[in-house]
Amino acid sequence: MLMYNNSLKEFAKELRKRMTDAEIRLWARLRLHRLKEYRFQRQRIIGNYIVDFYCPSAKLVIELDGGQHYSEEKQSADSQRDDYLKGKGLRVLRFSNTDALTNTDAVVEEILRHVEQNPL
Repeated sequence: MLMYNNSLKEFAKELRKRMTDAEIRLWARLRLHRLKEYRFQRQRIIGNYIVDFYCPSAKLVIELDGGQHYSEEKQSADSQRDDYLKGKGLRVLRFSNTDALTNTDAVVEEILRHVEQNPL
C-alpha cells in the first residue's frame, strides 16, 4: 500500500475540479475502465506528491506536462519526483499537454503498451 500525505487531500480534490484541457481529454479515454479493464485514478496522492493519473494494477503513473515543466528548475524538481516514485516501485510516463490534446490516440496507445507490460 502506498503511503500518502493526508494534508494534501483537499488540494487533490480541488485539482480534480479544475483539470486542464489536456487532463480532461485524457481522462475521458481512461475513466470507467475504458482502456480495456484497467482502472485509473486521477489526482492521486502518493507520498508528498499528487500525480495526474495512476493505474494501481500496472503501478503506472502518468504525468501531463505544460510549458512550465520545461524550465531547468522544474525539470530538476520533476526528476526528483520521478526518482521518488520509481523508488516506490512505480513506472512514470510523461507526455506534453500538446500531445495529450493533439495526439490523444498515440498517447493512449503508449499508455496501453505500458499497462500491458505489467498485467492485472
